[in-house]
Amino acid sequence: MSEISTPADRRQRIVDAADELFYTRGIGQVGMDAVRDAAGISLRALYTEFPSKDDLIVAVLGKRHTMWTNGVTAKVDAIAEPRQKLLAVYDYLADWFGDADFRGCGFINAFGELGAANAQVAETVRAHKADFQRYVDSLVKDAGGPASLGPQLAILAEGAQTTAAIAGTTDAARHARAAAESLVAAAGI
Repeated sequence: MSEISTPADRRQRIVDAADELFYTRGIGQVGMDAVRDAAGISLRALYTEFPSKDDLIVAVLGKRHTMWTNGVTAKVDAIAEPRQKLLAVYDYLADWFGDADFRGCGFINAFGELGAANAQVAETVRAHKADFQRYVDSLVKDAGGPASLGPQLAILAEGAQTTAAIAGTTDAARHARAAAESLVAAAGI
């Protein structure tokens, strides 16, 4: 086992290894031994950082939340016009869906696997989805749209993620963007 220079480095290495394994194989299919091996640390070090698998799952979801938020925000912030900012969310989705390792939304996947049986995971997923909803609502407000438009645009993005994962294509992003354009136009933005 290779030693890692700082506890923060060790923690990040564990989260990164778990994220890759959970996302590609599924949370239930990955044991702590597999995470230990992928991170290149001892089982003792793993449990020092994460006393339970649930703690590790929540940390992985925290990483995914940051990745999602940074990705969407960067795509939206690159656009100046408020109406186009609303649509840039779907452009981000198209880019993401085209990634070779795309396996759907890690939050939806985690909720599907564990949400009914794990209140901590369910709450983490709900908090992430609520954060995205607030973000879309703020974009709608900045564009001068009605409050009802935010949830409609967010549900299009959520549905596109699930559809893209199942279909294995980026088409869902294009269809969701077209639907979003119609909703934005109907709202008079």
